[in-house]
Amino acid sequence: MAIEGVAYGGAPAALRTAADRAFEALRVAIVDGELPPGAPLTEVEQASRLGVSRTPVREAFARLIAAGLATERGPRSLVVSHIEPNDVRALFDLRRALDEQAARLVAQVAAAETAPTETAIGGEAVAPTRGRFAQLAARFASVDASSLAADDPQRHGYYALVAEFDAALDDSLSSSPYLAAAIASTRVHLARVRRLARDDDARLAASAAEHGAIARAIADGDPERAAAATRLHLHEALTSIHAHLPRSGADDKKEQP
Repeated sequence: MAIEGVAYGGAPAALRTAADRAFEALRVAIVDGELPPGAPLTEVEQASRLGVSRTPVREAFARLIAAGLATERGPRSLVVSHIEPNDVRALFDLRRALDEQAARLVAQVAAAETAPTETAIGGEAVAPTRGRFAQLAARFASVDASSLAADDPQRHGYYALVAEFDAALDDSLSSSPYLAAAIASTRVHLARVRRLARDDDARLAASAAEHGAIARAIADGDPERAAAATRLHLHEALTSIHAHLPRSGADDKKEQP
């Protein structure tokens, strides 16, 4: 698989190193499940697959370990890390604190806006943050069984909309860079958990409605409603993930008499 077209951190392709491109390609493969938990990672195989030398792959492996996406199993032995149920709960405990505060702060930003933008909602000009989240709410409202059926099997179209929502939050958190950075650091693990849990279309449609409720509360400038909608979404997501997340072999062994 060639990796020349893989985007990395929004940087122009000319500014990305081979290690950057290798890391991003491997990260995407792990998140999408192409490289499942426990899959061995070897320099020779991945260098051949990605069309690069072993040196950038070695650098990419070090970054995967630092990001918690790969685990060393012995000298020169690396595998894709497993995600255990307790890890998921800990991740969501952190996300609950971070995401609720982010939604609350962004809704406060929307509530404080006075200058209209050229973008019109229903024929009426609205302020930038309000307008952006009102449009996202409308787009989430259009997600249903038919739109999901028209998406690709990995549901990249749906997850691209979620990524736009995340980007809108990030852009509105310019006064809280540490909060934005903390949220960003957890997203790769959350994306991976979502894919491993194999959300069905009914859950994705419900998740779209939950995202839409958050976006609408932000657009309305209602901080506490935005936080409450975020709390509900994370609760429903965690419940679904625990019901579908595959267990590692270690878990199976623990349950044997």
